[in-house]
Amino acid sequence: MDVLARHQCMIYEGSPAKHLPGMAALIFGKLKDRHRCFYMNSPAMIAGLRTYLAAADVDVAGEIRAGALVLTSDQSQLANGHFDTIEMLGKLVQAVKDARRDGYKGLWASGDMTWEFGSHPDPDALLEYECGLEQVFRAYPTLSGICQYHRDTLPTQAIQAGVRAHRALYVNETLSWINPEYGLDDESDDPSGLELPSRLDVWLRDLRRSSD
Repeated sequence: MDVLARHQCMIYEGSPAKHLPGMAALIFGKLKDRHRCFYMNSPAMIAGLRTYLAAADVDVAGEIRAGALVLTSDQSQLANGHFDTIEMLGKLVQAVKDARRDGYKGLWASGDMTWEFGSHPDPDALLEYECGLEQVFRAYPTLSGICQYHRDTLPTQAIQAGVRAHRALYVNETLSWINPEYGLDDESDDPSGLELPSRLDVWLRDLRRSSD
């Protein structure tokens, strides 16, 4: 699996909970395929995910005890409210190495950027993190995952930074799109003639249709 398929971005609106069934389905499949699964989000989202995993016949407590499933709301990557890029990337690299050492095929990871970056996300720090994350994905082929971007809670600049740092857009657990915005900057022209926020509106509409 190449980096295009392994490093994806999920942009969504509305309740985060509506994506939990898809996340649970992905994790179910990854666990069966002997991947360690790491999921970072708020306590409420962790609780909801546990419910969907249990409904899919996943022994949540047993998988956690075995180390196959890691569900966390830890925010130690925030130093005095500011996101520590080096801290988070270092943790991820170590997690990939640990998964391989413990006999897993690899590590699948997903986190919601609203939770990871705290109440005051810095678009520059987010872009720095995503660029570093792309390098980690290239260096460790056994790593895969999805970065979640909640358009209702993140500033437009943060969404723009996230979109432009990912080669693929997550649609659902079985479908992803090649990202036409990957690597573009604010000066790049788009054939549609639309500004990025408007193009995001079009994408989200199409994503909803593709998910139905």
